[in-house]
Amino acid sequence: MQQPTTIERLSLAKDGAQHVPAAVLPLIDEIKDALRGLPAGQAGVRIHGIEALRPMLHAAGAIGSVAAGYLGPQCRPVRAILFDKTPGTNWSLGWHQDRTICVKRRIEVEGYGPWTTKGGMQHVAPPFDLLARMITLRAHLDDVPASNSPLLIAPGSHTAGRVPMAEIDAVVDRSGTYACLASAGDIWIYATPILHASAAASTAGHRRVLQVDYAAEALPSGLDWLGV
Repeated sequence: MQQPTTIERLSLAKDGAQHVPAAVLPLIDEIKDALRGLPAGQAGVRIHGIEALRPMLHAAGAIGSVAAGYLGPQCRPVRAILFDKTPGTNWSLGWHQDRTICVKRRIEVEGYGPWTTKGGMQHVAPPFDLLARMITLRAHLDDVPASNSPLLIAPGSHTAGRVPMAEIDAVVDRSGTYACLASAGDIWIYATPILHASAAASTAGHRRVLQVDYAAEALPSGLDWLGV
């Protein structure tokens, strides 16, 4: 399948992903300072309670306002992860969908499950239609050329619903693949359930990405987002 030749051709509405150049370029040092105390040498660190990040992630902040442009001013950050690929943590990740959300406490609600604990935080798989109304932002703190493990997406796969593991390769083959190249300070925004993957970097250095999920609705029956 022929792929787009420039990142500008992808749109969130059509392809499930969109590039926002230099969206946080003026704040890179501030973001790095806020994240400086997180554990080093881990593939992904789940984030909660970093006060310095909250103004940036709020719907009126530099990162949150990008999400608000699609979900409205009522949206809020509901989960955040720092990914840091280095020569010592240069992993790869196969094609998959993000299928869980992070909540304050476990409450049994029909349609929500199974439950897992990740990074000491309670996660649950919600009904797929909730995921389909969410978006995910990736704020890049380093340049991500083709050699530095850009996010790979299958454009349009966010419309395929919950894809069984046995059918993922077929959906990716039909959709084609696209490498989300970025410069430090760029944001990539994508539909939360889009199929995506990541290869190991061929020239391993820092590849720091602050990934934040956004939602614009409350959860049912006493469930509550943990937030960031």
